[in-house]
Amino acid sequence: MKKIDRLILRSFLGPLVLTFTIAVFVLLMQFVWKYIDDMAGKGLEFKVIAELLLYASATFVPMALPISTLFASIMTMGNFGERYELVAMKAGGISLRRVMMPMAIVVLLLTGVAFYFANNVMPYAMLKYRTTLYDITRKKPALNIRPSEYYSEIDGYVIRIDEKDSDGKTLRDITIFDHSHGATENNVVVANSGFMQTTPDERYLVFTLKDGCSYNESIAGEDFYPRPFTRVEFDEEILTFDLSSFAFNKSETEFFKGSYQMMNVRQLDTATQQLRAVQEERYREHAGNILDRMQACKIYLASAGTAADADTGLTEPVPATAAGEDSFENIFGDSKAPDATQPSVAVKAQPADYLRQARAIAEAVRSDINVFHEVIKADDEYLNRHYIEWHRKYTLSVACLVLFLIGAPFGSIVRKGGLGLPLVASVIFFVFYYVVGMIAEKAVRESAMGSIGMWVSTFTLLPIGIFLTYKATTDSTLFDAASWKKRLRALRGRKAR
Repeated sequence: MKKIDRLILRSFLGPLVLTFTIAVFVLLMQFVWKYIDDMAGKGLEFKVIAELLLYASATFVPMALPISTLFASIMTMGNFGERYELVAMKAGGISLRRVMMPMAIVVLLLTGVAFYFANNVMPYAMLKYRTTLYDITRKKPALNIRPSEYYSEIDGYVIRIDEKDSDGKTLRDITIFDHSHGATENNVVVANSGFMQTTPDERYLVFTLKDGCSYNESIAGEDFYPRPFTRVEFDEEILTFDLSSFAFNKSETEFFKGSYQMMNVRQLDTATQQLRAVQEERYREHAGNILDRMQACKIYLASAGTAADADTGLTEPVPATAAGEDSFENIFGDSKAPDATQPSVAVKAQPADYLRQARAIAEAVRSDINVFHEVIKADDEYLNRHYIEWHRKYTLSVACLVLFLIGAPFGSIVRKGGLGLPLVASVIFFVFYYVVGMIAEKAVRESAMGSIGMWVSTFTLLPIGIFLTYKATTDSTLFDAASWKKRLRALRGRKAR
Protein backbone atom coordinates (compact mmCIF):
# COMPACT_ATOMS: atom_id res chain seq x y z
CA MET A 1 0.00 0.00 0.00
CA LYS A 2 1.32 3.41 -0.94
CA LYS A 3 1.68 6.29 1.47
CA ILE A 4 -0.99 8.26 -0.32
CA ASP A 5 -3.44 5.39 0.23
CA ARG A 6 -2.61 5.23 3.91
CA LEU A 7 -3.13 8.99 4.20
CA ILE A 8 -6.52 8.81 2.50
CA LEU A 9 -7.68 5.81 4.53
CA ARG A 10 -6.52 7.36 7.81
CA SER A 11 -8.39 10.55 6.97
CA PHE A 12 -11.53 8.60 5.98
CA LEU A 13 -11.75 5.90 8.66
CA GLY A 14 -11.55 8.32 11.60
CA PRO A 15 -14.67 10.34 10.69
CA LEU A 16 -16.40 7.13 9.57
CA VAL A 17 -16.03 5.42 12.94
CA LEU A 18 -16.84 8.61 14.85
CA THR A 19 -19.97 9.34 12.82
CA PHE A 20 -21.13 5.74 13.00
CA THR A 21 -20.81 5.76 16.79
CA ILE A 22 -22.66 9.06 17.11
CA ALA A 23 -25.45 7.92 14.74
CA VAL A 24 -26.02 4.70 16.68
CA PHE A 25 -25.94 6.63 19.96
CA VAL A 26 -28.52 9.18 18.75
CA LEU A 27 -30.85 6.45 17.47
CA LEU A 28 -30.40 4.55 20.73
CA MET A 29 -31.26 7.64 22.79
CA GLN A 30 -34.40 8.07 20.71
CA PHE A 31 -35.33 4.49 21.58
CA VAL A 32 -34.60 5.06 25.29
CA TRP A 33 -36.79 8.17 25.49
CA LYS A 34 -39.59 6.31 23.73
CA TYR A 35 -39.63 3.41 26.20
CA ILE A 36 -38.33 5.13 29.34
CA ASP A 37 -41.76 4.93 31.00
CA ASP A 38 -41.91 1.18 30.42
CA MET A 39 -38.48 0.61 31.99
CA ALA A 40 -38.45 3.09 34.86
CA GLY A 41 -39.33 2.03 38.38
CA LYS A 42 -39.37 -1.72 37.73
CA GLY A 43 -36.19 -2.66 39.54
CA LEU A 44 -34.60 -4.22 36.45
CA GLU A 45 -31.13 -5.62 36.70
CA PHE A 46 -28.36 -3.83 34.84
CA LYS A 47 -27.76 -7.00 32.82
CA VAL A 48 -31.31 -6.93 31.44
CA ILE A 49 -31.12 -3.24 30.48
CA ALA A 50 -27.68 -3.68 28.90
CA GLU A 51 -28.94 -6.66 26.92
CA LEU A 52 -31.91 -4.68 25.62
CA LEU A 53 -29.73 -1.71 24.61
CA LEU A 54 -27.25 -4.01 22.89
CA TYR A 55 -29.92 -5.69 20.78
CA ALA A 56 -31.57 -2.34 20.02
CA SER A 57 -28.21 -0.90 18.91
CA ALA A 58 -27.70 -3.82 16.55
CA THR A 59 -31.00 -3.04 14.82
CA PHE A 60 -29.81 0.52 14.11
CA VAL A 61 -26.58 -0.49 12.35
CA PRO A 62 -28.01 -0.78 8.78
CA MET A 63 -29.39 2.76 9.06
CA ALA A 64 -26.31 4.25 10.72
CA LEU A 65 -23.85 2.96 8.11
CA PRO A 66 -25.19 4.99 5.12
CA ILE A 67 -25.26 8.31 6.95
CA SER A 68 -21.80 7.74 8.46
CA THR A 69 -20.43 6.91 4.99
CA LEU A 70 -21.96 10.08 3.57
CA PHE A 71 -20.63 12.31 6.35
CA ALA A 72 -17.14 10.78 6.35
CA SER A 73 -16.76 11.09 2.57
CA ILE A 74 -17.85 14.76 2.54
CA MET A 75 -15.62 15.59 5.49
CA THR A 76 -12.55 13.78 4.10
CA MET A 77 -12.71 15.28 0.62
CA GLY A 78 -13.66 18.68 2.05
CA ASN A 79 -10.60 18.65 4.32
CA PHE A 80 -8.37 17.70 1.38
CA GLY A 81 -9.80 20.57 -0.65
CA GLU A 82 -9.68 23.12 2.17
CA ARG A 83 -6.03 22.34 2.99
CA TYR A 84 -5.10 22.29 -0.73
CA GLU A 85 -4.00 18.66 -0.41
CA LEU A 86 -6.34 17.75 -3.22
CA VAL A 87 -4.71 20.38 -5.45
CA ALA A 88 -1.29 18.98 -4.59
CA MET A 89 -2.43 15.46 -5.45
CA LYS A 90 -3.76 16.58 -8.82
CA ALA A 91 -0.54 18.53 -9.47
CA GLY A 92 1.38 15.32 -8.78
CA GLY A 93 -0.57 13.49 -11.48
CA ILE A 94 -3.11 11.79 -9.18
CA SER A 95 -6.63 12.05 -10.55
CA LEU A 96 -9.75 12.42 -8.46
CA ARG A 97 -10.78 8.85 -9.30
CA ARG A 98 -7.45 7.63 -7.93
CA VAL A 99 -7.96 9.67 -4.76
CA MET A 100 -11.46 8.21 -4.28
CA MET A 101 -10.32 4.63 -5.02
CA PRO A 102 -9.17 3.66 -1.45
CA MET A 103 -12.36 5.06 0.05
CA ALA A 104 -14.46 3.33 -2.61
CA ILE A 105 -12.89 -0.03 -1.73
CA VAL A 106 -13.72 0.51 1.94
CA VAL A 107 -17.29 1.49 1.04
CA LEU A 108 -17.69 -1.63 -1.11
CA LEU A 109 -16.57 -3.73 1.85
CA LEU A 110 -19.03 -1.84 4.05
CA THR A 111 -21.79 -2.58 1.54
CA GLY A 112 -21.10 -6.30 1.84
CA VAL A 113 -20.86 -6.09 5.62
CA ALA A 114 -24.12 -4.13 5.76
CA PHE A 115 -25.93 -6.79 3.72
CA TYR A 116 -24.50 -9.64 5.82
CA PHE A 117 -25.49 -7.79 8.97
CA ALA A 118 -29.01 -7.02 7.71
CA ASN A 119 -29.54 -10.59 6.47
CA ASN A 120 -28.00 -12.61 9.30
CA VAL A 121 -27.33 -10.57 12.42
CA MET A 122 -30.25 -8.16 12.38
CA PRO A 123 -33.05 -10.82 12.33
CA TYR A 124 -31.57 -12.47 15.42
CA ALA A 125 -30.99 -9.11 17.12
CA MET A 126 -34.54 -8.02 16.28
CA LEU A 127 -35.91 -11.28 17.69
CA LYS A 128 -34.06 -10.89 20.99
CA TYR A 129 -34.83 -7.17 21.13
CA ARG A 130 -38.58 -7.64 20.64
CA THR A 131 -38.70 -10.52 23.13
CA THR A 132 -36.79 -8.63 25.81
CA LEU A 133 -38.81 -5.45 25.30
CA TYR A 134 -42.05 -7.44 25.56
CA ASP A 135 -40.92 -8.99 28.83
CA ILE A 136 -39.91 -5.61 30.25
CA THR A 137 -43.19 -3.91 29.35
CA ARG A 138 -45.10 -6.84 30.85
CA LYS A 139 -43.21 -6.69 34.15
CA LYS A 140 -44.87 -4.75 36.96
CA PRO A 141 -43.14 -1.84 38.71
CA ALA A 142 -40.90 -2.69 41.65
CA LEU A 143 -42.59 -3.06 45.03
CA ASN A 144 -42.75 0.41 46.59
CA ILE A 145 -45.50 1.03 49.13
CA ARG A 146 -45.47 4.72 50.06
CA PRO A 147 -47.29 6.42 52.99
CA SER A 148 -50.76 7.92 52.45
CA GLU A 149 -51.14 6.23 49.05
CA TYR A 150 -53.29 3.32 47.93
CA TYR A 151 -51.03 0.63 46.51
CA SER A 152 -52.85 -1.75 44.14
CA GLU A 153 -50.06 -3.46 42.15
CA ILE A 154 -50.50 -6.75 44.02
CA ASP A 155 -53.31 -8.68 42.32
CA GLY A 156 -56.47 -8.76 44.43
CA TYR A 157 -55.25 -6.41 47.18
CA VAL A 158 -55.15 -2.70 47.94
CA ILE A 159 -52.79 -1.57 50.71
CA ARG A 160 -52.60 1.76 52.50
CA ILE A 161 -50.19 2.83 55.25
CA ASP A 162 -49.91 6.13 57.12
CA GLU A 163 -46.25 5.94 58.10
CA LYS A 164 -43.10 4.05 57.18
CA ASP A 165 -39.97 4.10 59.34
CA SER A 166 -36.51 4.88 57.96
CA ASP A 167 -35.66 1.17 57.75
CA GLY A 168 -38.30 0.82 55.01
CA LYS A 169 -39.87 -2.20 56.72
CA THR A 170 -41.67 -0.99 59.85
CA LEU A 171 -45.17 0.33 59.10
CA ARG A 172 -47.83 2.25 61.07
CA ASP A 173 -51.64 2.36 60.70
CA ILE A 174 -52.04 -0.34 58.08
CA THR A 175 -55.22 -1.00 56.09
CA ILE A 176 -55.45 -3.92 53.66
CA PHE A 177 -58.45 -4.43 51.36
CA ASP A 178 -58.74 -8.05 50.22
CA HIS A 179 -60.52 -8.51 46.85
CA SER A 180 -58.92 -11.86 46.06
CA HIS A 181 -62.27 -13.68 46.48
CA GLY A 182 -64.04 -11.43 43.99
CA ALA A 183 -67.07 -9.24 44.61
CA THR A 184 -68.82 -11.87 46.76
CA GLU A 185 -66.78 -11.07 49.88
CA ASN A 186 -65.57 -7.83 51.43
CA ASN A 187 -62.51 -8.43 53.59
CA VAL A 188 -60.64 -5.62 55.34
CA VAL A 189 -57.68 -5.96 57.71
CA VAL A 190 -56.68 -3.03 59.94
CA ALA A 191 -53.61 -2.99 62.20
CA ASN A 192 -51.86 -0.38 64.34
CA SER A 193 -48.36 -1.45 63.26
CA GLY A 194 -46.59 -4.11 61.32
CA PHE A 195 -43.43 -5.37 59.69
CA MET A 196 -42.94 -5.95 55.95
CA GLN A 197 -40.31 -8.20 54.38
CA THR A 198 -39.82 -10.44 51.37
CA THR A 199 -38.69 -14.05 51.32
CA PRO A 200 -35.06 -14.75 50.26
CA ASP A 201 -36.17 -15.79 46.77
CA GLU A 202 -38.33 -12.62 46.52
CA ARG A 203 -41.30 -14.75 45.57
CA TYR A 204 -43.53 -13.70 48.50
CA LEU A 205 -44.16 -10.58 50.54
CA VAL A 206 -44.81 -11.27 54.22
CA PHE A 207 -46.72 -8.83 56.46
CA THR A 208 -46.50 -9.37 60.24
CA LEU A 209 -49.38 -7.29 61.68
CA LYS A 210 -49.75 -6.21 65.35
CA ASP A 211 -52.88 -5.20 67.32
CA GLY A 212 -55.55 -5.20 64.67
CA CYS A 213 -58.92 -6.42 63.46
CA SER A 214 -60.13 -8.43 60.51
CA TYR A 215 -63.55 -7.65 59.03
CA ASN A 216 -65.44 -10.02 56.71
CA GLU A 217 -68.82 -9.60 55.02
CA SER A 218 -70.31 -12.19 52.62
CA ILE A 219 -72.94 -11.12 50.04
CA ALA A 220 -73.30 -14.25 47.89
CA GLY A 221 -75.46 -17.36 47.68
CA GLU A 222 -77.49 -18.29 50.74
CA ASP A 223 -75.83 -15.53 52.73
CA PHE A 224 -77.07 -12.78 50.39
CA TYR A 225 -80.06 -11.67 52.51
CA PRO A 226 -78.68 -12.25 56.04
CA ARG A 227 -75.33 -10.67 55.05
CA PRO A 228 -73.39 -12.05 58.05
CA PHE A 229 -70.69 -9.74 59.31
CA THR A 230 -67.62 -11.11 61.11
CA ARG A 231 -65.13 -9.16 63.20
CA VAL A 232 -62.01 -10.84 64.55
CA GLU A 233 -59.44 -9.14 66.78
CA PHE A 234 -55.83 -10.34 66.85
CA ASP A 235 -52.59 -9.53 68.62
CA GLU A 236 -50.48 -10.77 65.73
CA GLU A 237 -51.35 -12.01 62.27
CA ILE A 238 -49.18 -12.98 59.31
CA LEU A 239 -50.32 -12.33 55.74
CA THR A 240 -48.47 -13.62 52.68
CA PHE A 241 -48.74 -12.11 49.18
CA ASP A 242 -47.57 -13.75 45.97
CA LEU A 243 -45.08 -11.57 44.04
CA SER A 244 -44.59 -13.85 41.04
CA SER A 245 -46.07 -11.21 38.72
CA PHE A 246 -43.28 -8.81 39.74
CA ALA A 247 -40.56 -11.16 38.53
CA PHE A 248 -38.83 -10.68 35.18
CA ASN A 249 -39.73 -13.79 33.18
CA LYS A 250 -38.19 -14.40 29.78
CA SER A 251 -40.59 -15.42 27.05
CA GLU A 252 -39.82 -18.08 24.50
CA THR A 253 -38.41 -16.64 21.28
CA GLU A 254 -40.52 -19.09 19.25
CA PHE A 255 -43.51 -16.84 19.92
CA PHE A 256 -41.94 -14.01 17.84
CA LYS A 257 -40.11 -16.03 15.19
CA GLY A 258 -42.91 -15.93 12.64
CA SER A 259 -42.60 -12.17 12.09
CA TYR A 260 -41.16 -11.05 8.75
CA GLN A 261 -38.68 -8.78 10.54
CA MET A 262 -37.02 -11.85 12.08
CA MET A 263 -36.37 -13.56 8.72
CA ASN A 264 -33.45 -13.58 6.32
CA VAL A 265 -33.72 -13.46 2.53
CA ARG A 266 -34.18 -17.22 2.13
CA GLN A 267 -36.84 -17.41 4.82
CA LEU A 268 -38.67 -14.44 3.31
CA ASP A 269 -38.70 -16.17 -0.09
CA THR A 270 -40.25 -19.28 1.45
CA ALA A 271 -42.79 -17.26 3.44
CA THR A 272 -43.91 -15.24 0.41
CA GLN A 273 -44.36 -18.40 -1.67
CA GLN A 274 -46.54 -19.91 1.04
CA LEU A 275 -48.60 -16.72 1.39
CA ARG A 276 -49.15 -16.54 -2.36
CA ALA A 277 -50.26 -20.19 -2.43
CA VAL A 278 -52.75 -19.56 0.37
CA GLN A 279 -54.05 -16.46 -1.39
CA GLU A 280 -54.50 -18.30 -4.71
CA GLU A 281 -56.42 -21.07 -2.95
CA ARG A 282 -58.63 -18.45 -1.34
CA TYR A 283 -59.31 -16.90 -4.75
CA ARG A 284 -60.35 -20.29 -6.15
CA GLU A 285 -62.70 -21.02 -3.25
CA HIS A 286 -64.31 -17.60 -3.50
CA ALA A 287 -64.74 -17.87 -7.27
CA GLY A 288 -66.43 -21.27 -6.89
CA ASN A 289 -68.76 -19.91 -4.21
CA ILE A 290 -69.74 -16.95 -6.38
CA LEU A 291 -70.42 -19.18 -9.39
CA ASP A 292 -72.68 -21.43 -7.32
CA ARG A 293 -74.65 -18.44 -6.07
CA MET A 294 -74.98 -16.95 -9.56
CA GLN A 295 -76.22 -20.29 -10.90
CA ALA A 296 -78.89 -20.35 -8.22
CA CYS A 297 -79.84 -16.78 -9.16
CA LYS A 298 -80.25 -17.80 -12.82
CA ILE A 299 -82.48 -20.71 -11.82
CA TYR A 300 -84.78 -18.43 -9.82
CA LEU A 301 -84.97 -15.91 -12.66
CA ALA A 302 -85.85 -18.70 -15.11
CA SER A 303 -88.51 -19.96 -12.70
CA ALA A 304 -89.93 -16.46 -12.47
CA GLY A 305 -90.34 -16.39 -16.27
CA THR A 306 -92.09 -19.81 -16.23
CA ALA A 307 -94.47 -18.65 -13.53
CA ALA A 308 -95.32 -15.49 -15.47
CA ASP A 309 -96.24 -17.56 -18.58
CA ALA A 310 -98.48 -19.97 -16.66
CA ASP A 311 -102.20 -19.12 -16.73
CA THR A 312 -102.96 -20.64 -13.35
CA GLY A 313 -99.99 -19.13 -11.57
CA LEU A 314 -98.82 -22.63 -10.54
CA THR A 315 -95.31 -23.84 -11.35
CA GLU A 316 -93.36 -26.90 -10.58
CA PRO A 317 -90.96 -26.51 -7.66
CA VAL A 318 -87.23 -26.23 -8.37
CA PRO A 319 -85.45 -29.47 -7.49
CA ALA A 320 -82.89 -29.30 -4.70
CA THR A 321 -80.16 -30.57 -7.00
CA ALA A 322 -80.71 -27.73 -9.48
CA ALA A 323 -80.15 -24.85 -7.09
CA GLY A 324 -77.71 -26.70 -4.84
CA GLU A 325 -78.11 -27.37 -1.13
CA ASP A 326 -75.63 -24.59 -0.30
CA SER A 327 -77.81 -22.06 -2.09
CA PHE A 328 -80.90 -23.02 -0.08
CA GLU A 329 -79.04 -22.86 3.20
CA ASN A 330 -77.50 -19.48 2.40
CA ILE A 331 -80.83 -18.00 1.32
CA PHE A 332 -83.28 -19.40 3.85
CA GLY A 333 -80.97 -19.52 6.87
CA ASP A 334 -81.83 -22.55 9.02
CA SER A 335 -84.24 -24.01 6.48
CA LYS A 336 -83.24 -27.22 4.72
CA ALA A 337 -83.21 -27.95 1.02
CA PRO A 338 -86.06 -30.20 -0.16
CA ASP A 339 -85.32 -33.88 -0.44
CA ALA A 340 -85.15 -34.92 -4.10
CA THR A 341 -86.27 -38.45 -3.20
CA GLN A 342 -89.61 -37.22 -1.83
CA PRO A 343 -92.51 -36.64 -4.23
CA SER A 344 -92.74 -33.01 -5.28
CA VAL A 345 -95.81 -30.99 -4.48
CA ALA A 346 -96.96 -28.11 -6.62
CA VAL A 347 -96.71 -24.78 -4.83
CA LYS A 348 -98.48 -21.61 -5.82
CA ALA A 349 -95.76 -19.04 -6.47
CA GLN A 350 -95.81 -15.65 -8.10
CA PRO A 351 -93.02 -14.18 -10.28
CA ALA A 352 -92.39 -11.57 -7.59
CA ASP A 353 -91.49 -14.38 -5.13
CA TYR A 354 -88.83 -15.73 -7.45
CA LEU A 355 -87.49 -12.25 -8.16
CA ARG A 356 -87.32 -11.60 -4.41
CA GLN A 357 -85.27 -14.76 -3.90
CA ALA A 358 -83.00 -13.87 -6.81
CA ARG A 359 -82.48 -10.41 -5.34
CA ALA A 360 -81.58 -11.98 -1.97
CA ILE A 361 -78.99 -14.15 -3.69
CA ALA A 362 -77.55 -11.13 -5.50
CA GLU A 363 -77.31 -9.19 -2.24
CA ALA A 364 -75.56 -12.14 -0.60
CA VAL A 365 -73.08 -12.28 -3.49
CA ARG A 366 -72.34 -8.58 -3.20
CA SER A 367 -71.84 -8.88 0.55
CA ASP A 368 -69.44 -11.80 0.05
CA ILE A 369 -67.49 -9.83 -2.53
CA ASN A 370 -67.13 -6.86 -0.17
CA VAL A 371 -65.93 -9.07 2.67
CA PHE A 372 -63.57 -10.91 0.37
CA HIS A 373 -62.18 -7.58 -0.88
CA GLU A 374 -61.28 -6.53 2.68
CA VAL A 375 -59.70 -9.92 3.40
CA ILE A 376 -57.59 -9.79 0.23
CA LYS A 377 -56.60 -6.20 1.01
CA ALA A 378 -55.29 -7.26 4.42
CA ASP A 379 -53.53 -10.28 2.88
CA ASP A 380 -51.91 -8.08 0.23
CA GLU A 381 -50.63 -5.66 2.84
CA TYR A 382 -49.17 -8.48 4.92
CA LEU A 383 -47.56 -9.99 1.81
CA ASN A 384 -46.20 -6.57 0.78
CA ARG A 385 -44.53 -6.20 4.16
CA HIS A 386 -42.53 -9.34 3.37
CA TYR A 387 -41.51 -7.87 0.02
CA ILE A 388 -40.54 -4.61 1.71
CA GLU A 389 -38.36 -6.41 4.23
CA TRP A 390 -36.73 -8.45 1.46
CA HIS A 391 -35.81 -5.38 -0.57
CA ARG A 392 -34.81 -3.37 2.50
CA LYS A 393 -31.90 -5.71 3.13
CA TYR A 394 -30.49 -4.73 -0.25
CA THR A 395 -31.46 -1.05 -0.40
CA LEU A 396 -29.85 -0.14 2.94
CA SER A 397 -26.66 -1.86 1.80
CA VAL A 398 -26.55 -0.22 -1.63
CA ALA A 399 -27.31 3.13 0.06
CA CYS A 400 -23.74 3.15 1.43
CA LEU A 401 -22.36 3.13 -2.11
CA VAL A 402 -24.89 5.60 -3.53
CA LEU A 403 -24.37 8.13 -0.73
CA PHE A 404 -20.59 7.80 -1.10
CA LEU A 405 -20.93 8.71 -4.79
CA ILE A 406 -22.70 11.88 -3.61
CA GLY A 407 -20.52 12.71 -0.60
CA ALA A 408 -17.02 12.34 -2.06
CA PRO A 409 -17.50 14.54 -5.17
CA PHE A 410 -19.61 17.02 -3.19
CA GLY A 411 -16.80 17.46 -0.66
CA SER A 412 -14.20 17.91 -3.39
CA ILE A 413 -16.34 20.58 -5.08
CA VAL A 414 -17.26 22.67 -2.01
CA ARG A 415 -13.75 22.25 -0.46
CA LYS A 416 -14.98 22.78 3.07
CA GLY A 417 -14.00 20.42 5.88
CA GLY A 418 -14.64 20.38 9.60
CA LEU A 419 -18.02 19.62 11.12
CA GLY A 420 -20.17 22.50 9.85
CA LEU A 421 -20.92 22.13 6.16
CA PRO A 422 -20.35 18.34 6.01
CA LEU A 423 -22.86 17.81 8.84
CA VAL A 424 -25.49 20.08 7.29
CA ALA A 425 -25.05 18.57 3.82
CA SER A 426 -25.16 15.02 5.21
CA VAL A 427 -28.38 15.68 7.08
CA ILE A 428 -30.01 17.25 4.01
CA PHE A 429 -29.06 14.43 1.64
CA PHE A 430 -29.96 11.68 4.12
CA VAL A 431 -33.30 13.25 5.09
CA PHE A 432 -34.15 13.53 1.39
CA TYR A 433 -33.20 9.88 0.88
CA TYR A 434 -35.16 8.79 3.95
CA VAL A 435 -38.32 10.79 3.15
CA VAL A 436 -38.46 9.55 -0.45
CA GLY A 437 -37.90 6.00 0.80
CA MET A 438 -40.71 6.25 3.38
CA ILE A 439 -43.18 7.62 0.81
CA ALA A 440 -42.31 4.83 -1.61
CA GLU A 441 -42.51 2.21 1.15
CA LYS A 442 -46.02 3.35 2.07
CA ALA A 443 -47.04 3.13 -1.59
CA VAL A 444 -45.67 -0.42 -1.79
CA ARG A 445 -47.40 -1.42 1.43
CA GLU A 446 -50.75 -0.16 0.14
CA SER A 447 -50.24 -1.87 -3.26
CA ALA A 448 -50.17 1.49 -5.04
CA MET A 449 -46.73 0.57 -6.37
CA GLY A 450 -44.90 -2.68 -7.01
CA SER A 451 -42.16 -3.93 -4.72
CA ILE A 452 -39.61 -2.28 -7.01
CA GLY A 453 -40.77 0.98 -5.40
CA MET A 454 -38.40 0.24 -2.51
CA TRP A 455 -35.61 1.32 -4.88
CA VAL A 456 -37.12 4.72 -5.72
CA SER A 457 -34.86 6.60 -3.29
CA THR A 458 -31.80 4.81 -4.69
CA PHE A 459 -32.77 5.52 -8.29
CA THR A 460 -33.43 9.16 -7.34
CA LEU A 461 -30.04 9.79 -5.72
CA LEU A 462 -27.94 7.73 -8.12
CA PRO A 463 -28.18 10.26 -11.02
CA ILE A 464 -27.28 13.04 -8.57
CA GLY A 465 -24.20 11.09 -7.52
CA ILE A 466 -23.16 10.47 -11.12
CA PHE A 467 -23.68 14.16 -11.95
CA LEU A 468 -21.60 15.34 -8.97
CA THR A 469 -18.85 12.86 -9.81
CA TYR A 470 -18.71 14.16 -13.35
CA LYS A 471 -18.58 17.76 -12.16
CA ALA A 472 -15.85 16.95 -9.64
CA THR A 473 -13.63 15.19 -12.19
CA THR A 474 -13.91 18.19 -14.54
CA ASP A 475 -12.96 20.68 -11.76
CA SER A 476 -16.38 22.30 -11.89
CA THR A 477 -17.15 25.41 -9.83
CA LEU A 478 -20.71 24.23 -9.25
CA PHE A 479 -20.82 25.33 -5.59
CA ASP A 480 -18.34 28.23 -5.81
CA ALA A 481 -20.10 31.44 -4.74
CA ALA A 482 -17.53 33.68 -6.45
CA SER A 483 -18.01 31.99 -9.82
CA TRP A 484 -21.78 32.28 -9.54
CA LYS A 485 -21.48 36.00 -8.74
CA LYS A 486 -19.24 36.45 -11.76
CA ARG A 487 -21.78 34.69 -13.98
CA LEU A 488 -24.61 36.84 -12.61
CA ARG A 489 -22.66 40.02 -13.30
CA ALA A 490 -21.95 38.86 -16.84
CA LEU A 491 -25.64 38.03 -17.34
CA ARG A 492 -26.67 41.49 -16.09
CA GLY A 493 -24.17 43.12 -18.44
CA ARG A 494 -25.67 41.30 -21.40
CA LYS A 495 -29.16 42.40 -20.43
CA ALA A 496 -27.98 46.01 -20.09
CA ARG A 497 -26.72 45.97 -23.68
